[in-house]
Amino acid sequence: MKLDLMYEFQPKPGPYAEPFPEGQKNAERQIYAEAFEQIKLADRLGFQTVWAVEHHFREGRSACPSNETVLGALSQITENIRLGFGVVLLPPGFQHPVRVAEKVATVDVLSGGRVEWGSGRSTPNEQLAFGVPADDRSRDMWREAFEFVIEAWSKDRMSWQSEYIDFPERFITPRPYQSPHPPAWLAAASPTSAYNAGKLGLGLLSFALMQPVEKMAEAIQTYRRGQADCVRPLPGFKNDRVGAYTLVHCTDDPAEAERYGIWKSVKWWYRNLAEFMLEWELAHLPEEEKQKAFPLLEPTIRGDIDIARYTEQDMIIVGTPEECLRKILRYEEAGVDQLLCYSQFGALPNEKVMRSIELLGTEVIPELEKRGHRVDYDALFKGA
Repeated sequence: MKLDLMYEFQPKPGPYAEPFPEGQKNAERQIYAEAFEQIKLADRLGFQTVWAVEHHFREGRSACPSNETVLGALSQITENIRLGFGVVLLPPGFQHPVRVAEKVATVDVLSGGRVEWGSGRSTPNEQLAFGVPADDRSRDMWREAFEFVIEAWSKDRMSWQSEYIDFPERFITPRPYQSPHPPAWLAAASPTSAYNAGKLGLGLLSFALMQPVEKMAEAIQTYRRGQADCVRPLPGFKNDRVGAYTLVHCTDDPAEAERYGIWKSVKWWYRNLAEFMLEWELAHLPEEEKQKAFPLLEPTIRGDIDIARYTEQDMIIVGTPEECLRKILRYEEAGVDQLLCYSQFGALPNEKVMRSIELLGTEVIPELEKRGHRVDYDALFKGA
């Protein structure tokens, strides 16, 4: 298994040193500066990919609406680490798919072919603001936009007329550095979506939040069944890798980590997630699904977060390098190819996040490399 990093660029919680908006501006500037310092270190230490989200309107949680700008900047200050769009929001309304083709290809050119292209449909919070329907119609819109981007990368000139996209014949530039294009992924949060990602020949971006590793393993098995049923990949070539993300913090001394707030940061992060899901996800679910989901979220919303359960079931990875390696290997056994380490969360001090990345890079990654990989990464990227 490979280790990646994932960033939402979350300003640290708590009262700002200055009133709004200056306090928010400074918090956002700080989190970008710290993240870039962390990513440059990860580049030197052998992390596989850094993933940057596209989030809009996530108060206190993410200041990253333009991941193509972030990844373009990173392409110039890193040498080895791959650059992941995690994800690009594809339904037209968010952005015209020709802009997606242009932006992703530009980053691929700037980075010398280091892009991983993830895509998704988003959540009602973003969909409704951009005029994207918060129902299954967005699935059709995602697919059509995806097909548009692939065609834009593979034809000299193209035009498109359909229910969702009306585009006159144009020459589109630049072309991706990788041939025929960067590896494609799909963010999937349900078994149905996981199966569809596999059947379409896309890599799977999943998560281990609020569910045991065993439950995630079931979703991966469903994904593998979809991959087995893949007759013709939707992109130009099949990507059968599984990436999963969770909170990860590696420390020399767990007692010291508790003193500088590791568990407070974990609790803050989970409570923020639960509150967002209550406001924007449950409100749009059918009543039966809403009632089923609420009992799982309600204790978290109250702040009654079972840290012991999360750590015992390895839903989060916190501990010494030896403890982190043991927990990470459970993800490998579940079928994860790339673990997206969400390391910049809550109010963790930058120097402690840097130390976590250093420990993972010097003590955990070498042990993982000794075990080898299901995926032949050299052949994959050479052929991509």
